[in-house]
Amino acid sequence: MEINGKTKIYGIIGNPIEHTLSPLMHGMFADAAGLDMVYVPFHVADGQLEAALRGAYGLNICGMNVTVPYKNAVIPYLTEVDQRAAAAGAVNTLVRDAREDREGFIGYNTDMNGLWRAMKEEGISLEGKEVIILGAGGAGRAAAFLCANSGVKKVYLLNRDAAKAEEVAAKVNETLSRYGKDCVSAMALAAYPKLLTGAAHRYIVIQCTSVGLTPKAEAAVLEDGDFYRSVKFAYDLIYTPWETKFMKLVTANGGTAFNGLKMLLYQGVDAFECWTGTKVGKETADKVYQKLKERLYV
Repeated sequence: MEINGKTKIYGIIGNPIEHTLSPLMHGMFADAAGLDMVYVPFHVADGQLEAALRGAYGLNICGMNVTVPYKNAVIPYLTEVDQRAAAAGAVNTLVRDAREDREGFIGYNTDMNGLWRAMKEEGISLEGKEVIILGAGGAGRAAAFLCANSGVKKVYLLNRDAAKAEEVAAKVNETLSRYGKDCVSAMALAAYPKLLTGAAHRYIVIQCTSVGLTPKAEAAVLEDGDFYRSVKFAYDLIYTPWETKFMKLVTANGGTAFNGLKMLLYQGVDAFECWTGTKVGKETADKVYQKLKERLYV
Protein backbone atom coordinates (compact mmCIF):
# COMPACT_ATOMS: atom_id res chain seq x y z
CA MET A 1 0.00 0.00 0.00
CA GLU A 2 1.35 3.42 -0.96
CA ILE A 3 2.30 5.68 1.95
CA ASN A 4 0.91 9.20 1.64
CA GLY A 5 -0.23 12.12 3.75
CA LYS A 6 -3.33 10.22 4.88
CA THR A 7 -1.47 7.14 6.10
CA LYS A 8 -1.89 6.61 9.84
CA ILE A 9 1.25 5.78 11.81
CA TYR A 10 1.46 3.25 14.63
CA GLY A 11 4.49 1.64 16.20
CA ILE A 12 6.24 -0.02 19.10
CA ILE A 13 8.80 1.37 21.55
CA GLY A 14 11.38 -0.63 23.43
CA ASN A 15 15.07 -1.30 24.02
CA PRO A 16 16.13 -3.51 22.30
CA ILE A 17 13.54 -3.53 19.55
CA GLU A 18 15.30 -5.06 16.55
CA HIS A 19 13.85 -8.53 17.18
CA THR A 20 10.18 -7.49 17.27
CA LEU A 21 7.61 -9.37 15.20
CA SER A 22 4.91 -6.76 15.75
CA PRO A 23 5.39 -4.97 12.37
CA LEU A 24 4.78 -8.29 10.55
CA MET A 25 1.69 -8.98 12.63
CA HIS A 26 0.09 -5.53 12.39
CA GLY A 27 0.98 -5.19 8.73
CA MET A 28 -0.99 -8.36 8.02
CA PHE A 29 -3.91 -7.16 10.14
CA ALA A 30 -3.98 -3.86 8.25
CA ASP A 31 -3.75 -5.53 4.84
CA ALA A 32 -6.61 -7.88 5.66
CA ALA A 33 -8.75 -4.95 6.80
CA GLY A 34 -7.74 -2.70 3.89
CA LEU A 35 -6.56 0.05 6.23
CA ASP A 36 -4.12 2.78 5.21
CA MET A 37 -1.62 2.47 8.07
CA VAL A 38 2.01 1.64 8.79
CA TYR A 39 3.58 0.16 11.91
CA VAL A 40 7.14 1.12 12.81
CA PRO A 41 9.55 -0.14 15.50
CA PHE A 42 11.16 2.72 17.49
CA HIS A 43 14.33 2.11 19.50
CA VAL A 44 14.11 4.32 22.60
CA ALA A 45 17.44 4.68 24.39
CA ASP A 46 17.78 4.80 28.18
CA GLY A 47 16.62 8.14 29.56
CA GLN A 48 14.68 9.09 26.41
CA LEU A 49 11.26 7.63 27.18
CA GLU A 50 9.51 10.88 28.12
CA ALA A 51 11.01 12.70 25.14
CA ALA A 52 9.97 9.83 22.85
CA LEU A 53 6.35 10.06 24.00
CA ARG A 54 6.25 13.83 23.55
CA GLY A 55 7.75 13.43 20.09
CA ALA A 56 5.30 10.69 19.12
CA TYR A 57 2.37 12.89 20.13
CA GLY A 58 3.84 15.84 18.23
CA LEU A 59 4.27 13.70 15.12
CA ASN A 60 0.61 12.66 15.25
CA ILE A 61 1.35 8.98 15.86
CA CYS A 62 -2.01 7.33 16.51
CA GLY A 63 -0.96 4.54 18.85
CA MET A 64 1.95 2.42 19.99
CA ASN A 65 2.82 -0.80 21.73
CA VAL A 66 5.28 -0.79 24.61
CA THR A 67 7.74 -3.59 25.28
CA VAL A 68 10.70 -4.27 27.56
CA PRO A 69 11.89 -2.38 29.56
CA TYR A 70 9.20 0.32 29.51
CA LYS A 71 5.89 -1.39 30.38
CA ASN A 72 5.99 0.01 33.90
CA ALA A 73 8.26 3.02 33.34
CA VAL A 74 5.85 4.54 30.81
CA ILE A 75 2.98 4.93 33.29
CA PRO A 76 3.96 8.30 34.85
CA TYR A 77 4.09 9.93 31.40
CA LEU A 78 0.54 9.02 30.32
CA THR A 79 -2.57 11.19 30.45
CA GLU A 80 -4.60 8.28 31.81
CA VAL A 81 -4.18 4.59 32.61
CA ASP A 82 -6.97 2.07 32.14
CA GLN A 83 -8.12 0.40 35.37
CA ARG A 84 -6.99 -3.09 34.32
CA ALA A 85 -3.56 -1.81 33.29
CA ALA A 86 -3.20 0.07 36.58
CA ALA A 87 -4.12 -3.08 38.50
CA ALA A 88 -1.61 -5.11 36.51
CA GLY A 89 1.06 -2.45 37.03
CA ALA A 90 2.00 -2.59 33.36
CA VAL A 91 1.02 -0.93 30.09
CA ASN A 92 1.71 -2.42 26.68
CA THR A 93 -0.66 -0.45 24.44
CA LEU A 94 -0.95 3.32 23.99
CA VAL A 95 -3.86 5.11 22.34
CA ARG A 96 -3.61 8.77 21.37
CA ASP A 97 -5.71 10.88 23.73
CA ALA A 98 -8.32 12.70 21.64
CA ARG A 99 -9.41 15.11 24.38
CA GLU A 100 -8.62 18.74 23.53
CA ASP A 101 -7.22 19.49 26.97
CA ARG A 102 -4.84 16.49 26.98
CA GLU A 103 -1.63 16.02 25.05
CA GLY A 104 -0.37 12.48 25.20
CA PHE A 105 -1.48 8.86 25.29
CA ILE A 106 -3.83 6.65 27.31
CA GLY A 107 -2.34 3.36 28.53
CA TYR A 108 -3.94 -0.10 28.31
CA ASN A 109 -2.83 -3.66 28.98
CA THR A 110 -3.75 -6.14 26.24
CA ASP A 111 -1.29 -8.79 27.51
CA MET A 112 -3.82 -10.04 30.07
CA ASN A 113 -6.63 -10.53 27.60
CA GLY A 114 -4.12 -11.98 25.14
CA LEU A 115 -3.20 -14.64 27.71
CA TRP A 116 -6.86 -15.29 28.53
CA ARG A 117 -7.81 -15.70 24.86
CA ALA A 118 -4.83 -17.95 24.18
CA MET A 119 -5.63 -20.22 27.12
CA LYS A 120 -9.32 -20.31 26.21
CA GLU A 121 -8.47 -21.34 22.65
CA GLU A 122 -6.34 -24.19 24.02
CA GLY A 123 -9.28 -25.37 26.11
CA ILE A 124 -7.93 -24.16 29.47
CA SER A 125 -10.60 -22.82 31.83
CA LEU A 126 -9.57 -20.91 34.96
CA GLU A 127 -12.95 -21.10 36.69
CA GLY A 128 -12.65 -22.87 40.04
CA LYS A 129 -9.07 -23.98 39.41
CA GLU A 130 -5.87 -23.78 41.45
CA VAL A 131 -3.14 -21.87 39.64
CA ILE A 132 0.58 -21.63 40.29
CA ILE A 133 2.38 -18.61 38.83
CA LEU A 134 6.14 -18.77 38.56
CA GLY A 135 7.66 -15.29 38.81
CA ALA A 136 6.49 -12.06 40.42
CA GLY A 137 7.71 -9.53 37.88
CA GLY A 138 5.42 -7.49 35.65
CA ALA A 139 4.20 -10.53 33.73
CA GLY A 140 3.58 -12.47 36.94
CA ARG A 141 1.58 -9.61 38.45
CA ALA A 142 -0.55 -9.30 35.31
CA ALA A 143 -1.14 -13.07 35.25
CA ALA A 144 -2.07 -13.08 38.95
CA PHE A 145 -4.59 -10.29 38.41
CA LEU A 146 -6.06 -12.06 35.37
CA CYS A 147 -6.45 -15.35 37.23
CA ALA A 148 -7.84 -13.76 40.39
CA ASN A 149 -10.36 -11.87 38.28
CA SER A 150 -11.39 -14.99 36.31
CA GLY A 151 -12.98 -17.08 39.02
CA VAL A 152 -10.03 -19.20 40.15
CA LYS A 153 -10.19 -21.00 43.46
CA LYS A 154 -6.62 -20.07 44.47
CA VAL A 155 -3.48 -18.48 43.02
CA TYR A 156 -0.07 -19.36 44.41
CA LEU A 157 2.52 -16.77 43.40
CA LEU A 158 6.04 -18.24 43.62
CA ASN A 159 9.21 -16.17 43.34
CA ARG A 160 12.86 -16.53 44.33
CA ASP A 161 12.47 -13.33 46.35
CA ALA A 162 9.54 -14.12 48.66
CA ALA A 163 9.21 -10.47 49.71
CA LYS A 164 8.60 -9.46 46.09
CA ALA A 165 5.93 -12.14 45.75
CA GLU A 166 4.26 -10.92 48.95
CA GLU A 167 4.27 -7.34 47.68
CA VAL A 168 2.65 -8.33 44.38
CA ALA A 169 0.09 -10.62 46.04
CA ALA A 170 -0.90 -7.85 48.44
CA LYS A 171 -1.40 -5.38 45.58
CA VAL A 172 -3.55 -7.80 43.58
CA ASN A 173 -5.65 -8.74 46.61
CA GLU A 174 -6.08 -5.08 47.55
CA THR A 175 -7.23 -4.20 44.03
CA LEU A 176 -9.80 -6.99 43.97
CA SER A 177 -10.95 -6.63 47.58
CA ARG A 178 -13.80 -4.36 46.46
CA TYR A 179 -15.25 -7.44 44.73
CA GLY A 180 -14.81 -9.62 47.80
CA LYS A 181 -11.85 -11.50 46.37
CA ASP A 182 -8.70 -12.41 48.29
CA CYS A 183 -7.28 -15.49 46.62
CA VAL A 184 -3.59 -14.79 45.88
CA SER A 185 -0.99 -16.25 48.25
CA ALA A 186 2.75 -15.57 48.02
CA MET A 187 5.46 -18.17 48.52
CA ALA A 188 9.20 -18.45 48.14
CA LEU A 189 10.05 -20.53 45.08
CA ALA A 190 11.98 -22.97 47.28
CA ALA A 191 8.80 -23.66 49.28
CA TYR A 192 7.03 -25.33 46.34
CA PRO A 193 7.02 -28.81 48.01
CA LYS A 194 4.24 -27.51 50.27
CA LEU A 195 1.97 -27.54 47.21
CA LEU A 196 2.61 -31.15 46.24
CA THR A 197 0.07 -32.82 48.52
CA GLY A 198 -3.17 -34.16 47.10
CA ALA A 199 -4.03 -35.48 43.66
CA ALA A 200 -1.58 -35.50 40.77
CA HIS A 201 -2.15 -33.19 37.82
CA ARG A 202 -4.26 -30.73 39.82
CA TYR A 203 -2.68 -27.37 38.94
CA ILE A 204 -2.59 -24.95 36.05
CA VAL A 205 0.91 -23.42 35.99
CA ILE A 206 1.85 -20.18 34.22
CA GLN A 207 5.57 -19.65 33.71
CA CYS A 208 6.27 -15.89 33.80
CA THR A 209 10.06 -15.73 34.22
CA SER A 210 12.72 -15.34 31.51
CA VAL A 211 14.32 -18.67 32.46
CA GLY A 212 14.42 -20.88 29.37
CA LEU A 213 14.46 -18.03 26.88
CA THR A 214 16.74 -18.42 23.85
CA PRO A 215 19.77 -18.60 23.91
CA LYS A 216 19.63 -20.17 27.42
CA ALA A 217 17.02 -22.69 26.41
CA GLU A 218 18.30 -25.59 28.51
CA ALA A 219 17.16 -24.18 31.84
CA ALA A 220 13.92 -24.26 33.81
CA VAL A 221 12.98 -22.33 36.92
CA LEU A 222 12.15 -25.68 38.63
CA GLU A 223 13.39 -29.11 37.59
CA ASP A 224 11.89 -31.45 40.20
CA GLY A 225 9.78 -34.18 38.60
CA ASP A 226 7.52 -34.26 41.67
CA PHE A 227 6.52 -30.68 40.93
CA TYR A 228 5.71 -31.42 37.30
CA ARG A 229 3.61 -34.48 38.19
CA SER A 230 1.27 -32.03 39.92
CA VAL A 231 0.72 -30.05 36.68
CA LYS A 232 -2.31 -30.63 34.46
CA PHE A 233 -1.95 -27.67 32.10
CA ALA A 234 1.02 -25.34 31.74
CA TYR A 235 1.45 -22.12 29.83
CA ASP A 236 4.92 -20.68 29.26
CA LEU A 237 4.90 -17.01 28.23
CA ILE A 238 8.15 -17.65 26.34
CA TYR A 239 7.74 -18.47 22.63
CA THR A 240 11.36 -18.95 21.56
CA PRO A 241 12.26 -21.78 21.53
CA TRP A 242 9.03 -23.46 20.45
CA GLU A 243 9.34 -25.95 23.32
CA THR A 244 11.12 -24.74 26.46
CA LYS A 245 12.66 -27.07 29.02
CA PHE A 246 9.79 -26.15 31.34
CA MET A 247 7.34 -27.40 28.70
CA LYS A 248 9.34 -30.58 28.14
CA LEU A 249 9.29 -31.36 31.85
CA VAL A 250 5.53 -30.83 31.95
CA THR A 251 4.83 -33.20 29.06
CA ALA A 252 7.37 -35.79 30.27
CA ASN A 253 5.39 -36.03 33.51
CA GLY A 254 1.95 -36.38 31.96
CA GLY A 255 0.81 -32.75 31.67
CA THR A 256 -0.06 -30.62 28.66
CA ALA A 257 2.04 -27.54 27.85
CA PHE A 258 1.72 -24.55 25.54
CA ASN A 259 4.09 -21.73 24.64
CA GLY A 260 3.38 -18.00 24.50
CA LEU A 261 3.02 -17.46 20.76
CA LYS A 262 -0.77 -17.30 20.83
CA MET A 263 -0.58 -14.81 23.69
CA LEU A 264 1.66 -12.67 21.46
CA LEU A 265 -0.89 -13.00 18.67
CA TYR A 266 -3.95 -12.13 20.73
CA GLN A 267 -2.42 -9.22 22.62
CA GLY A 268 -1.67 -7.84 19.15
CA VAL A 269 -5.22 -8.51 17.99
CA ASP A 270 -6.58 -6.62 20.99
CA ALA A 271 -4.23 -3.68 20.44
CA PHE A 272 -5.16 -3.45 16.75
CA GLU A 273 -8.88 -3.56 17.53
CA CYS A 274 -8.42 -0.94 20.26
CA TRP A 275 -6.67 1.43 17.84
CA THR A 276 -8.78 0.96 14.74
CA GLY A 277 -12.19 -0.26 15.88
CA THR A 278 -11.84 -2.99 13.24
CA LYS A 279 -12.29 -6.61 14.30
CA VAL A 280 -9.68 -9.21 13.35
CA GLY A 281 -11.46 -12.32 12.05
CA LYS A 282 -10.48 -15.87 12.98
CA GLU A 283 -9.21 -16.59 9.46
CA THR A 284 -6.88 -13.58 9.56
CA ALA A 285 -5.67 -14.42 13.08
CA ASP A 286 -4.89 -17.99 12.00
CA LYS A 287 -2.93 -16.77 8.95
CA VAL A 288 -0.91 -14.36 11.09
CA TYR A 289 -0.21 -17.12 13.63
CA GLN A 290 1.12 -19.40 10.89
CA LYS A 291 3.30 -16.60 9.50
CA LEU A 292 4.73 -15.93 12.97
CA LYS A 293 5.56 -19.63 13.32
CA GLU A 294 7.30 -19.64 9.94
CA ARG A 295 9.32 -16.58 10.79
CA LEU A 296 10.39 -17.91 14.19
CA TYR A 297 10.95 -21.61 13.68
CA VAL A 298 11.63 -22.40 10.01
